[in-house]
Amino acid sequence: MTKMNNPKFTTPSGDTAPRQVWQQTVDAVLAQTKSQAAGLSSADAAERLNTCGPNALPEKKGKPGWLRFLAHFNDVLIYVLLAAAALTAIMGHWVDTLVILGVTVINALIGHIQESNAEKSLQGIRNMLSSDARVQRNGKHETIPTRDLVPGDIVILRAGDRVPADMRLIETHNLRVEEAILTGESTVVDKITDALEGDLPLGDRVNMVFSGTTVSAGGGIGVVDRHRRGDRTRPYQPDDGGH
Repeated sequence: MTKMNNPKFTTPSGDTAPRQVWQQTVDAVLAQTKSQAAGLSSADAAERLNTCGPNALPEKKGKPGWLRFLAHFNDVLIYVLLAAAALTAIMGHWVDTLVILGVTVINALIGHIQESNAEKSLQGIRNMLSSDARVQRNGKHETIPTRDLVPGDIVILRAGDRVPADMRLIETHNLRVEEAILTGESTVVDKITDALEGDLPLGDRVNMVFSGTTVSAGGGIGVVDRHRRGDRTRPYQPDDGGH
């Protein structure tokens, strides 16, 4: 597609700034992501995957539990407590020594438990994410691994689907999405395709769907705006030498 500039608007201070994806029309979003309703070509998708990386939460190489536990002793406050324990031991105050050592061990144990719970929560989110996505590529429907989604991909959503990436909706058919994972509210949200005005919070961007939320009814089509490797504050910007 031919290159088109990112739409801009004038701020109250008189400066111009790029419109956010929910503030743009469907045509403007497709132009910005250098996509089209027929979807990306396989070659274009492969190039974007190479540039943007996989649509997956980053995974850190896990450490053994005993190493993670010992890491909680690597703290200035712990050093001070251990020094105090050594001093009281030299002075023969064994009760004080045991109390101080007990405090350091309990502190490390609490930190280790909190870290383990956080890792379990993150793994739970990974397990909730869909493993496959229906996309429009090369002018036809295809099913691909969710991790292979790239910005500009045209994704088809149906009732019961887990949304595989953050998307700007370009077509809806009585689409309703449950966004409790995002907003904490159990009510479903009716989705639209119209451009919106203002600097809206995530829950009010009703022309978008977000990774990890669930389609509760209806169906729709969206263009991937950004994926899990990025964040929700900066839109995809293809280079000037696009296709």
